Amino acid sequence: MMKKKLHVAVVFGGRSGEHEVSLMSARSVLSVLDPSKYEVTQIGITREGKWLTGEDVIDKFESSKVEGLEPVIISPDPSEAGIFVLRDKQLIKLAEVDVYFPLLHGTFGEDGTIQGLFEMADVAYVGAGVVGSAVGMDKGIFKDVMRINHIPSVESVIVLRSEIEKDMNAIIEKAEKVSAYPLFTKPANLGSSVGVTKCRTRADLQEGLMEAALYDRRVLIERGVANAREIEVSVLGNDDPRASVPGEVLPSREFYSYESKYIDGTSGLLIPAPLPAEMTARIQDLAVRAYKAIDAAGMARVDFFLDKDSGEVYLNELNTIPGFTKISMYPKLWEASGMKYAELVDRLIELAIQRKAERDRTSHSYRSQA
Repeated sequence: MMKKKLHVAVVFGGRSGEHEVSLMSARSVLSVLDPSKYEVTQIGITREGKWLTGEDVIDKFESSKVEGLEPVIISPDPSEAGIFVLRDKQLIKLAEVDVYFPLLHGTFGEDGTIQGLFEMADVAYVGAGVVGSAVGMDKGIFKDVMRINHIPSVESVIVLRSEIEKDMNAIIEKAEKVSAYPLFTKPANLGSSVGVTKCRTRADLQEGLMEAALYDRRVLIERGVANAREIEVSVLGNDDPRASVPGEVLPSREFYSYESKYIDGTSGLLIPAPLPAEMTARIQDLAVRAYKAIDAAGMARVDFFLDKDSGEVYLNELNTIPGFTKISMYPKLWEASGMKYAELVDRLIELAIQRKAERDRTSHSYRSQA
């Protein structure tokens, strides 16, 4: 008998500064979903938050011409599972979905919000759950969790946009107590280096705080490791995750910026990173420990700084939906570890199904023994 195809819904776009990156990741994943294994539905979310489906969704989103696509809704009611389209003001069921594959980087995709919808709908989905996504996304809370788990992290402080607007000088003084310059300012809940500034002076810091505050109400200020190597590791799995070989980023700019990642492609990558065996093992161990500490699942890319002067390692951040283009670090590290891109996508879908099976073992009712 022929094995039933899995219906996979790939969700991309979104209300985020990383909208374009999401489209790049989705294009790559869609290109390797084997039609003999999968039925695929493309769901695009516009920058304004409209959910749309239809023919050639990714093409239309890339050209910013979404005419002809239909509004689509994922039902949060488990008894009405599936995706529905809105036609003539009526909801019509389009399909059952076996696995959702969110490729929504940043806000409203990587922060636990869409994962909450998937949990309410009681469906299988690729990647971390609500807690893992939310903690991994918020750089301030994530660093607090790392410190509690004795995982080394660079000194930092979180400030609020309202505090910046109320008294910039007080925030600058607070920042300067964290460390001497250079300092980095970052939106607490965004990725792909959007809104990140390297600050060498008070004037830089003021500009960096204002830039980061455009993208989030919480802003992270952290010490810049002046003479650092940037090392990244990919982690794959649910309850028993494993780490890839590490890779090293060779930034062409002041740091690994959005432009060097996605526009000019000038940054170099060394895979595997030239590291002593003991340092490789330490970084892989820290990556897996961090992954487990926030209850991540499916996938994550874990980024480190390695101080060239002291030899100290600092965990910088963990991305639960890392860039997923074929030239992105996450899949390239797995390729160097022996797993090709298409195989990696298949494995992530398998892990989503396994995670759902584990969730199904949890009771949601209580019977008193009295």
